[in-house]
Amino acid sequence: MATSQPEAADLSSQARARTRARTRPPQARTPAPDGLPVDLAGRKPSVLLIEDDPGDALLVEELVADSELTMRLRWVRSMAEASDALAAEVPDCVLLDLHLPDVQGLQAVSCIRAHADQVAVVVLTGLAEEHTGLAAVAAGAQDYLVKGRVEPDLFGRAVRYAIQRKQAEQAAVALQASQMQAQENARLERGLLPRPLLRGDGVEAVARYRPGRAQALLGGDFYDIVQSDDGTVHAVVGDVSGHGPDEAALGVALRIAWRTLVLSGITGARQIGRLEEILVAERVRPNVFATLTSLTAAPGARRVRTVRAGHPGLLRRTRDGVEWVEVPAGPALGVVPGGARWPEEELTVPAGASLVLFTDGLFEGHVGRGPERLGEDGLLDLAREVAALAPEPFVDGLIERAEGLAEEQGGLADDVAVLHLRWN
Repeated sequence: MATSQPEAADLSSQARARTRARTRPPQARTPAPDGLPVDLAGRKPSVLLIEDDPGDALLVEELVADSELTMRLRWVRSMAEASDALAAEVPDCVLLDLHLPDVQGLQAVSCIRAHADQVAVVVLTGLAEEHTGLAAVAAGAQDYLVKGRVEPDLFGRAVRYAIQRKQAEQAAVALQASQMQAQENARLERGLLPRPLLRGDGVEAVARYRPGRAQALLGGDFYDIVQSDDGTVHAVVGDVSGHGPDEAALGVALRIAWRTLVLSGITGARQIGRLEEILVAERVRPNVFATLTSLTAAPGARRVRTVRAGHPGLLRRTRDGVEWVEVPAGPALGVVPGGARWPEEELTVPAGASLVLFTDGLFEGHVGRGPERLGEDGLLDLAREVAALAPEPFVDGLIERAEGLAEEQGGLADDVAVLHLRWN
């Protein structure tokens, strides 16, 4: 609102007179009322006043001083100064005049939202501009006040409610984004976690998947098991490096490609080469790689063919206990595209024995509060503690013990996939 120099001087004189006449000392002011947002409890909300007229600025300072809501007020005269102020510190609320030397009207609201969209905005208008205040609210401001028609209590309440409304708006947006992310994660998890395709009773499969830290970040861990028409069992456990929807989507693509290759009769090192081609074509960054262990077991055989690509070892459960097994391996997929070789090895599986495949999230969690991790030896110790259990309680007990050791740091940070196979 433009004001002539005599009018500004008169307003300034009135404001100073009220300042001298005020008898209530600052320390005796009424404390902020209940209803403040939680993050403002115990501190004064900060307010940035953008007003080019010194007289109007003094009137606002008086409203702040007389309001029951104590606040920290900073005054700037233009949008350029406001931009610098917002870059230095983001306030809780902006009091905005729509007639500034470098920006006019609703464009001022747009400028504030462009610089700090999380800030509550209260527009200051003249008596004849109430329609402009309503338009400003429609454009994204939380409220408007008519200059010269605002009492201190109303002023404090307007600022407080504007901050609360903005925070409620942001919370609603965050909740909606969280719900959308959860739905997307659920869709990706359904792709990562298939139903085993078993045609007979020659093998018993138990599969588990646990997202790290309550699905804070979805990873690319995957598994699958397929039994072909002749009874041969094929299984895979893999892990795409990194976390997020891109890695999870790549894990889904690799899992589906693996099943397609198995059903097409392509196994062993040739199969791993095809999976690497798919990874290189689908990954969004050149440094993304994937590790996996794939195995094939003919019906009635006591030896299982395995191919390992940069993946951790596995557990073999027999009547004598549990042991850690590592067969010779090639590099992870995508590390040396087109130049890697993956040896096919045979692993003995005695009658009644089981193989347990898993991703590294199961043993890379921290133990207690320190930097020490569970590690492969620690995981083997946990497996031996539950060695006498049947397959399902064995797998669940193993994961629960690993989670329990990492509880002080919020649980397992990485996703975990486990596949337990027992041949009958």
